[in-house]
Amino acid sequence: MTEDLTPAEAYAAALARNAERATALAPFREMYDFDLDPFQIEACKALEAGKGVLVAAPTGSGKTIVGEFAVHLALTQGRKCFYTTPIKALSNQKYADLVKRYGADKVGLLTGDNSVNGDAPIVVMTTEVLRNMLYAGSQALSGLGYVVMDEVHYLSDRFRGAVWEEVIIHLPESVTLVSLSATVSNAEEFGDWLDTVRGDTEVIVSESRPVPLWQHVLAGRRMYDLFEEETDHGGRGASRREVNPDLLRLARTENTRTYNPRDRRRGKMVREADRERERRQRSRIWTPGRPEVIDRLDTEGLLPAITFIFSRAGCEAAVQQCLYAGLRLNDDDARQRVREIVEERTASIPAEDLHVLGYYEWLEALERGIAAHHAGMLPTFKEVVEELFVRGLVKAVFATETLALGINMPARSVVLEKLVKWNGEQHADITPGEYTQLTGRAGRRGIDVEGHAVVLWQRGLDPGHLAGLAGTRTYPLRSSFKPSYNMAVNLVDQFGRHRSRELLETSFAQFQADRSVVGISRQVQKNEEGLEGYREGMTCHLGDFEEYALLRRDLKDRETELAKQGAAQRRAQAASSLEKLKPGDVIHVPTGKFAGLALVLDPGIPAGRTNGHRGFEHHDGPRPLVLTAERQVKRLASIDFPVPVEALERMRIPKSFNPRSPQSRRDLASALRSKAGHINPDRHRKNRSAAADDREIARLRTAIRAHPCHGCDEREDHARWAERYHRLQRDTRQLERRIEGRTNTIARTFDRIVALLTELDYLRGDEVTDNGKRLARLYGELDLLASECLRDRVWEGLTPPELAACVSALVYESRQADDAVAPKLPTGNAKAALGEMVRIWGRLDALEEEFKINQAEGVGQREPDLGFAWAAYQWASDKSLDQVLREAEMPAGDFVRWCKQVIDVLGQIAAAAPKENSTVAKNARKAVDSLLRGVVAYSSVG
Repeated sequence: MTEDLTPAEAYAAALARNAERATALAPFREMYDFDLDPFQIEACKALEAGKGVLVAAPTGSGKTIVGEFAVHLALTQGRKCFYTTPIKALSNQKYADLVKRYGADKVGLLTGDNSVNGDAPIVVMTTEVLRNMLYAGSQALSGLGYVVMDEVHYLSDRFRGAVWEEVIIHLPESVTLVSLSATVSNAEEFGDWLDTVRGDTEVIVSESRPVPLWQHVLAGRRMYDLFEEETDHGGRGASRREVNPDLLRLARTENTRTYNPRDRRRGKMVREADRERERRQRSRIWTPGRPEVIDRLDTEGLLPAITFIFSRAGCEAAVQQCLYAGLRLNDDDARQRVREIVEERTASIPAEDLHVLGYYEWLEALERGIAAHHAGMLPTFKEVVEELFVRGLVKAVFATETLALGINMPARSVVLEKLVKWNGEQHADITPGEYTQLTGRAGRRGIDVEGHAVVLWQRGLDPGHLAGLAGTRTYPLRSSFKPSYNMAVNLVDQFGRHRSRELLETSFAQFQADRSVVGISRQVQKNEEGLEGYREGMTCHLGDFEEYALLRRDLKDRETELAKQGAAQRRAQAASSLEKLKPGDVIHVPTGKFAGLALVLDPGIPAGRTNGHRGFEHHDGPRPLVLTAERQVKRLASIDFPVPVEALERMRIPKSFNPRSPQSRRDLASALRSKAGHINPDRHRKNRSAAADDREIARLRTAIRAHPCHGCDEREDHARWAERYHRLQRDTRQLERRIEGRTNTIARTFDRIVALLTELDYLRGDEVTDNGKRLARLYGELDLLASECLRDRVWEGLTPPELAACVSALVYESRQADDAVAPKLPTGNAKAALGEMVRIWGRLDALEEEFKINQAEGVGQREPDLGFAWAAYQWASDKSLDQVLREAEMPAGDFVRWCKQVIDVLGQIAAAAPKENSTVAKNARKAVDSLLRGVVAYSSVG
């Protein structure tokens, strides 16, 4: 190739090679035994050029290489790099990776409950830790050159997402930001915002997967390709992918109603041959069981696999089903290696706790190559599962969707049991973004030639809908940013109210809101041009036609209002008359299909207003059951009685009357005609219209007749233009209200929070009071409640276990429904303090309502949850793990996680509590020591 170059071209190529060798990227590339992808090289070059970068690429594509290059640049330049992650497990994993590469002396870890070598030039941390550092003005920020924000799309999370925006906004300008995101459809929009708040930012989007992904549906014994074989299965080209016609045919056949031999409405039995053919068809189509799926994948060479089950109990049940089915995916050598690794990793767990934690059942499954992975597991157990899976010693993992976030556990195949999951409020279809995130685990770079996503057949599955999930790249990044009390006092303390307000208006949330307003503003502009044209069309030479049109519209509105009142009054009178009916009353039904003479069999009074009769429960007023003169038994509705009804006569209903018997109906209808057939019902006299006597209507009619435009020959033509003008003006005002609601929304919320904090003496103008300085040290959902408890000395005199119980109410959120049984609580001082905390919350809740701070919008204080108080109290009182977990009815993983969150807040309280004349700070530190033992202490991840 070089022989074809001219001397000038060869010289230029040599210069380019020498220039590249002189960059920091060249030695970095040599650290890897594979070539970097074009998007990785592009991002690294932008970083070396001093630009920030946003890299949006599919899961498993290697975007963390860009983050690692930022680490390399920091070390080369003698500066610091902070590597942030959304979860502690991911922080631990990244810490281990970087220690392996750069050595333990150069890498630190800060995750709230872990602090290792925090002054190192490279520090891995959770995003919340960096946020807290920024507000505290930590010395660790000096010399900081780069911040890597891994999984930055997490800022869409409605509970924690605001932290990402706080960090991005408040980082010093000298810091270069590296944002790593999953593939999102609005990466350019997010990049534009980063450009605005962080300066020059390069947006690099890679749509291609490093390993092609095949999509399948497993129905019965057959694995169907989702898309036709000859089309672009990897989803990387521009060709249109067609859904497999065999799968569409299967769905049509299976989802149509099959024959039910008990269905007598068909009139005759289906021939035996037809039934046999249908049985054979159904025998090929079923949802395979979990052991059957794993066995099938093993046979096809598609293991290791992750099966996503959107329930913890479902994951554990799946493991048990595989064990009962006798599945063994490991040979003897692999079993021995598994046992050695497990025993080494769990050596620090006391023997008496192993049985409580289900260790032996867990180990048996691991030895067979099968495991569960979910948040309810002990963190150490989860770590072991992850390590064994990566080593290929666990080949089938049943996991909840939390595994899809960041943890490095790629598989050859991913199985989705269902396309519906519980989102905390209801069962909802998974989104295209969630589907992409879950199936993104399939295909291990450098190991697999292709990845496989398998969806299990379920009755009602729509292949077209599944193809839409698989083929859609719509995963927009939506800000969840909301100001909080802690954020407000920290901002005012650093920047003052005015500058804080301006800073909040630079948030991504406000950026998106402002952009959405642009289209509405254009529509308003068009409408205003249209209004000008309509105004010209309704101009009258005799006077102000707009004024005249307003009089006509007021008249029409008043007449409509009175008509509605009259109709409502008539309905109320009719309903009242129906409530007075009794069985045996003969009435005349005024309108409807069954108009005419009728006998009341049951007045159909709604429950609670039965007048002594056995009513039929309805929510839309009385619905009398009647026998008509034509022998029909029907239940009527209020619509059949537009006017009041009265009993014309009374008849006795025989006790032997059976409304289902034609003979009974005929006899009673004949008696009805004989008894009342000669009676002519009184015609309901229409009441005088309310409009006839209304003074306002009379005034408006007089004003209309007296107006100069009333005598115009083109009056009705002008009126049509005026009506169009009115409709367009109404629409324009609605659009303007939408604009007003979307602009400055974050700043308005901030203003309300500041007003409430001023009321409680946390702020005085731009001054943060001592109370405010205490609040500035308290992070969390119930920051203001914690601060008020400290101010009111609610926790003074509590023992460390009692304090732990009270603080648990600030962090715990029950997975059970609101109407669950009342939780068990410690007695004595702890119970009294918990009661006082709930009372203080009630006061704050009322204050938030007064200041229009809306919890539904993610701002404000939720009610403290006392569900973990007894478990925290027991554990801090040195009770055994067996006793605590048994009484709490809680998985070990959840218990450890909540304990660590309580420990985190106790640490904050120890720092924020008064140092003099108070026992809280000392007891908070003791409570931390009491909780940090056993499973809580030896769980390094959580």
